Amino acid sequence: MRMNKGLVPKLRFAEYIGNKLKMTRLGKLSSVLKERVGENKYTLMSVTSGVGLIPQAEKFGREIAGDSYKNYIVIKKYDFAYNKSATKRFPEGYISMLREYDTAAVPNSIFTCFRITDSESYPLFFDYLFHNNYHGHWLKKYIEVGARAHGALSFDTKHLWSMPLALPDFKEQQKIADCLSSIDELIDAESRKRKALEKYKKGLMQKLFPAEGKTLPEWRFPEFQGCGEWKSKAIEHACQMFSGGTPDTSKKEFYGGEIPFIRSAEINKSSTELFITEEGFKNSSAKMVKKGDVLIALYGANSGEVALSKINGAINQAILCLRHETNNEFVYHYFTHMKNWIISKYIQGGQGNLSGQIIKSVNFYFPKPEEQQKIADCLSELDTLITEQINKIDQLKTHKKGLMQGLFPSLEEADV
Repeated sequence: MRMNKGLVPKLRFAEYIGNKLKMTRLGKLSSVLKERVGENKYTLMSVTSGVGLIPQAEKFGREIAGDSYKNYIVIKKYDFAYNKSATKRFPEGYISMLREYDTAAVPNSIFTCFRITDSESYPLFFDYLFHNNYHGHWLKKYIEVGARAHGALSFDTKHLWSMPLALPDFKEQQKIADCLSSIDELIDAESRKRKALEKYKKGLMQKLFPAEGKTLPEWRFPEFQGCGEWKSKAIEHACQMFSGGTPDTSKKEFYGGEIPFIRSAEINKSSTELFITEEGFKNSSAKMVKKGDVLIALYGANSGEVALSKINGAINQAILCLRHETNNEFVYHYFTHMKNWIISKYIQGGQGNLSGQIIKSVNFYFPKPEEQQKIADCLSELDTLITEQINKIDQLKTHKKGLMQGLFPSLEEADV
């Protein structure tokens, strides 16, 4: 193959600038894996796009092979499995390398598996290349829209093997992979810190709020020791409560205004996808909420989620607003603590919808306003630390994405 200048990456390490790239195709560097499991016992894997191969037992809570187990394909460490199922992020399917296990197995129905056999090719380099969706830009021209067979994308796999590659030498491949691996290690470390903070907050809430059947928490700040029991109050008597509505979607004049229209999936966001007009607001049941109000998602995938509104805006019927007489932050943290109990008690199987009637009947215990504020301040400080940690992780992911876009060529720009 002749060198295609479009396949030269925009970013290279200084010591490799000017070094030639080797033009080849994936099929020349790899071999297809066809060994079946048979009667052997291996860890059964599934794939999560953007994450990689993970055990079925971890993803689904159990192994789901059933009678098809013996036909699963055997893969070994550093082998690749191409999942031919489309996702939003990887519409042409996802390719992942087996990293954590010496041997495993994947379903033969939706996976095409291969091994990099070329001695001058570094498997981890290819794992990052595919994670950057290099293959997707190549395969999309061969996959017809909606072309599926038994849930998988339908196309001739010869196009996978014909995918063009402009490869640096082994040492440069290794340096690129090591660079990206070091960022992954940082992301993992910061993610562990986030999980530790979230675990600490959860444990702290269990101590700072009364347990079920109790009227006092296990821990109280020193200045509130001996200040008496907390008083029981139904939420409807402690908070102003209301939900909203949706302007008629058939009337264009109701949309495109300046009022943020908050939907249930956006209760924790500082911006909204939709905006409504004053006319749309006045001619609907939509209600205005203020920054700092407590918002509860009643319907949808995030039913039961709670947040403090980050903006002034209008809400629809899938959101309940709570506005406490003195301290919204206290109610927010208390409801966060009680969320799982409320869902398990009132929503069968943990799936379904909440309602204003359910929420209004829930009893909370309230200390004096000064103690409410102390608890709210303590937990909000932890929320600030968690948010800072999330931002740090997002910045690392953005940095990694930018590096990958520079270190790997774009097939779209190469016009191949």
